[in-house]
Amino acid sequence: MPIDNNWVENQIRPWALGRSNWLFAGSLRSGQRAAAVMSLIQSAKLNGHDPYAYLKDVLTRLPMQKNNSIAELLPQNWKLAAAKKEL
Repeated sequence: MPIDNNWVENQIRPWALGRSNWLFAGSLRSGQRAAAVMSLIQSAKLNGHDPYAYLKDVLTRLPMQKNNSIAELLPQNWKLAAAKKEL
């Protein structure tokens, strides 16, 4: 067992620092949108994706996506489109 918990502290630091900033999200809906985006970013990181490439690809493909295939865009199912691999 490691004697310190630096790794854990470094992982939760952005959330601890952001707590006071989130008080000023503007409204309840703004806070909910911010939480949804942050959840997508963290899920992308946990699935080994570059968050910027993930969000850029998903936001580009989303308007043309059919309702029944939205699950393909979730971080655990996402694959970069073949035409976009030059990023």
